[in-house]
Amino acid sequence: MAKYSVLLIEDEEPVRESLKEILQEWGYEVRAVGDGERALKMLEKWIPSAVICDLKLPRMSGMEVIAQIQERVPDLPVIVLTGHGSEDLAFQAGRSGVYDYITKPPDLNRLLIALRNATEKTHLLQENKRLRSRLARKTHNLPEIVGVSSAMEKIREQIHRVAQTDVPVLITGESGTGKELVAHWIHGLSARANQPFVAVNCGAIPSELVESELFGHEKGAFTSAVRRHIGRFEQAQGGTLFLDEIGEMSLEAQVRLLRALEEKKIYRVGGEQPIEIDVRIIAATNRDLKQAIEQGQFRQDLYYRLRIVEIRIPPLRERPDDIPVLLEHFARRYAEEMGKSPIQFSEEALRFLQSYEWRGNVRELKNFVLRAYVLATDSRLTLEDVRHLLA
Repeated sequence: MAKYSVLLIEDEEPVRESLKEILQEWGYEVRAVGDGERALKMLEKWIPSAVICDLKLPRMSGMEVIAQIQERVPDLPVIVLTGHGSEDLAFQAGRSGVYDYITKPPDLNRLLIALRNATEKTHLLQENKRLRSRLARKTHNLPEIVGVSSAMEKIREQIHRVAQTDVPVLITGESGTGKELVAHWIHGLSARANQPFVAVNCGAIPSELVESELFGHEKGAFTSAVRRHIGRFEQAQGGTLFLDEIGEMSLEAQVRLLRALEEKKIYRVGGEQPIEIDVRIIAATNRDLKQAIEQGQFRQDLYYRLRIVEIRIPPLRERPDDIPVLLEHFARRYAEEMGKSPIQFSEEALRFLQSYEWRGNVRELKNFVLRAYVLATDSRLTLEDVRHLLA
């Protein structure tokens, strides 16, 4: 199996086939397409080690394709290949952050060196992320992020990038997609990793208690305040405060939260002295906050304060390639916990599970596997078994 892979985007078929053959002779796995749209579709399910892209492409220009590639996979090196030896184009390509710029017909030695350096760079970046992830998992006991789809690869990339900053992050996605897991990983890879990670379910706190829960209260601040209470902001001092289901927070509480974030200080309920806070905020929601803003249920200024970076976790129905690896992952886990043989699925059953809607996403799939261990009489499940367990 080839160590590195290349996506070749070239509209001229003779050139494309010739280059593909040369790249394969050099030992690369090559997938070649004639236009940008097909290339971008391919990247939804497969991430190569490098891209070689012609600037002159049908329907969608090479520069547009490169911009889309870099938005989806920021560290993926792109080598521009064009017959238009224009200095303007070279300047454009250089400004867009491409790895190298080579005119056609290409100097094969130069192309080989550029490609070798680009793929080695990708390998080193991936190895660095793997080592950091392994260290974070071991040090902070983080659960594994399971998935092989390009969507999950993009999320891992976003986690690694945003973890190196201190900006607020908004994690969006349907219930059961793993928003808190992503928040834990951002914290675990950050400079705050050895400080507290404090999670608050905003939807579970009565509106009249939100201020006390977040900011704390002094003894005697209200009837039931028989002692001083340290709020979640203070508990998370120096670390990360995870505000789950932020979309369920009342408008009044949103105002107070926004003020705390802007001033970087809080007041306990009944207190007069300001308390300086040093907390990284990560918020999550399964609601459409833009729609909530239009309906007057969420403050626009708070939305933009929280959404410096947004990480969207797609539902399982948008990433069916992850379903087999998730099934195997949970099957292995429960087999170890229960001392049983790992369950397996017939091909027909697996195809059905990949097409199933999974409204509860990863959480529902995880519970399905656990139910299979409890109820199934055979370790190999047929389509009929699966239908019965999902009924």
